[in-house]
Amino acid sequence: MNQIIKDITAAQVKTATAPFKVGDGVRVHTKVREGDKERTQIFAGVVIAHKGSGIHETFTVRRISYGEGVEKVFPVNSPNVEKIEVEKNAENGRARLYYLRDRTGKAAMAVKEKRYDEAKA
Repeated sequence: MNQIIKDITAAQVKTATAPFKVGDGVRVHTKVREGDKERTQIFAGVVIAHKGSGIHETFTVRRISYGEGVEKVFPVNSPNVEKIEVEKNAENGRARLYYLRDRTGKAAMAVKEKRYDEAKA
C-alpha cells in the first residue's frame, strides 16, 4: 500500500481492540441509529473468518437464529463497532471456518474449545 495512504489512515486504526482469532465466540456491540435515537445492539456468534490488515481489516461472525444461519461482516476499525468481547477461546487448525455453513444444529457452532491445564495455573 502507498505510504501516503498508510499515514492518513493510521489515525483511524483502533489500537484498543480485544485480541480474538478465528473460531472464538464473540459478542460484537454495534451502534444502531434509528431516526434521532441511538442504541447498542449485540451480535453474538463464532468468528469464521478474519481478513485484511490496517484500516481494511474485517471479520465475519456466524450464528444460528431461529434455525437459520446468519452471518455478518464487521470492519474492525469502524466507529459503529463499540467493542468486541471474547466469550470463549477456540483451538482450531484453519484460517477460515467456512465448513460450518454446511452444518446444522449444535454442530454448526462446534469448534474445539481451548483447554487450560490446571497444572500450569
